Amino acid sequence: MASIYSFSARSLAGEPVSLDRYQGKVLLVVNTASECGFTPQYAGLQKLYEDYEGRGLVVLGFPCNQFGKQEPGDAEQIGSFCEKNYGVTFPMFEKIDVNGANAHPLYRWLTEEAPGVLGLEAIKWNFTKFLVDREGNVVKRYAPVTKPDAIAGDIEKLL
Repeated sequence: MASIYSFSARSLAGEPVSLDRYQGKVLLVVNTASECGFTPQYAGLQKLYEDYEGRGLVVLGFPCNQFGKQEPGDAEQIGSFCEKNYGVTFPMFEKIDVNGANAHPLYRWLTEEAPGVLGLEAIKWNFTKFLVDREGNVVKRYAPVTKPDAIAGDIEKLL
């Protein structure tokens, strides 16, 4: 598949969303979790979204329970948690797998396009981030420890 626009996912409300709706936007795709040491990054992701949405940035959150079972909630619980605790208004999707046989096709593609450390494709933990340019190409992969504000400069270059 040529770009991120070839994929679709289900919103937290269970509605199908074709990612081609984000054509022409810069995307930051993140696998998230509500009970992780990195969960406070939701605040930084929301700030990036607020700061750059008007210039074409969209943050896409994909909850995942594969790492330490740190996203045990259902869609309603996840949405409520994100909104109540971090004021999240960026698009959030249904819980998915990012590794293994049941990995969402989007994440299979993302990890092929931007392998991690030592060329390994697997996602290592929650809050791994992928920056995608306006043409739908993966530009960079960021480790979970990379705070959202540290990505701002790279986002600026693409906007």
